[in-house]
Amino acid sequence: MRSQINRRNFLRGSGAAIALPSLASMNFKAFGSSKSKATSPPKRAIFISMGFGVTQESWYPDQAQKGADYKLPAGLKPLAKHKSDFTVVQGCRHEHHYGPHNGSTNWLTGANRYAIPGQNMANSISLDQVIAQQLGHATRFTSLPLVSSDDKNGGHGPGLSLSWDEKGKPIGGMKDPLQLFHKLFSADDTPLEQRQEAIRHNRSVLDTVLMDAKRVQRGLSKDDQDKLDEYFTGIRDIETQLSKDEAWLDIPKVQAPISEPKPGLQGKDEIEMMYKLMNAALQTDCTRAITYRLPVGSLLKSLDIGMNPHTLSHYAPGVRMEASQKRDQANTALLAGLIDQLKRTKEANGSSLFDNTTVVFGGGTRSIHYIDNVPTIITGRGSNLKLGQNLVLPEHTPLCNVWLTLLQGMGIKAASHGDSTGLIKELQA
Repeated sequence: MRSQINRRNFLRGSGAAIALPSLASMNFKAFGSSKSKATSPPKRAIFISMGFGVTQESWYPDQAQKGADYKLPAGLKPLAKHKSDFTVVQGCRHEHHYGPHNGSTNWLTGANRYAIPGQNMANSISLDQVIAQQLGHATRFTSLPLVSSDDKNGGHGPGLSLSWDEKGKPIGGMKDPLQLFHKLFSADDTPLEQRQEAIRHNRSVLDTVLMDAKRVQRGLSKDDQDKLDEYFTGIRDIETQLSKDEAWLDIPKVQAPISEPKPGLQGKDEIEMMYKLMNAALQTDCTRAITYRLPVGSLLKSLDIGMNPHTLSHYAPGVRMEASQKRDQANTALLAGLIDQLKRTKEANGSSLFDNTTVVFGGGTRSIHYIDNVPTIITGRGSNLKLGQNLVLPEHTPLCNVWLTLLQGMGIKAASHGDSTGLIKELQA
């Protein structure tokens, strides 16, 4: 007799249900009469954008010092102990950028803003959602788009998060660490029957709306037909989410590996807690694709920097440059803490989360109003990329070439992404 274990297995007894953790032994014979068969941990990805750029004079390594033998600039010094485990990519940009005050809008898409005639803005699917489409079916949350409680004047630009669906529509993000904790780990006390009935009701509403929409479909102009097609796509997306919610209704949430966050965290404290929650979400296989739009104004406030983010982004030698450098070092110190967590957290087969996760830290604006050579750090071994180097690429290399190389390194058979023109051989391990 052979038993099969998967992520949805759980123990039942005395009216309780306890979710099993992810196990290395996925196929075994009863009574332990055969050896365990280990499985490879899943691939994951995290994308973190800082909105406005960095202090270019002290963040970028010297471009003459290519490869592994380069000196860390002051802005990256907090990452010193991880130097062999991250790569700085220089020379990249998006051909169709959304502008220097919109550093996150098409950072993960590379879309042409003017692709649709008559519209002042268009976008396409973001990198994380390409990954989510391939890897998100087995997890409770297909992806986790996260934003900050302080998104104003942060240089991120239009959008509800870093994530955009396959139609180029914005995907909303969660902004509070406490709410995220409960979303991931807190049980829903509503009786199962009531939750099932709520899904049935929502489906009934969708069916009614769909019937009404189809009744008016005949006789519409092409433009109106296109708008209605988008409408139908939205309905299908809701139906897909309802089906996933239904499939997980009777599957208990996993136990939280960290304590509940304090309410009202902002700035540096918020980022630190969000990084802990990201690590916990990957550790418990709640999701495999995460994006995070970093707070900017509240981070400055938590660092006792009394300037608004836009003023600081237009730094000049003196007080403003020193404040900009202080912000850079705070961001890279927090990133170093996330890397520490990923390295400490062990998988069922003895590897670490770091070995199976890709983390990209950067944004679509270099500094001030410059949108070339955008800041890009890649760490984690989840994409089989070459780490530990200062990689200087030809000027104006499409950033989407990096994204395409990352996708293929994760085993996702993508032919292109955004405005990509090919793979980056120097980035492949």
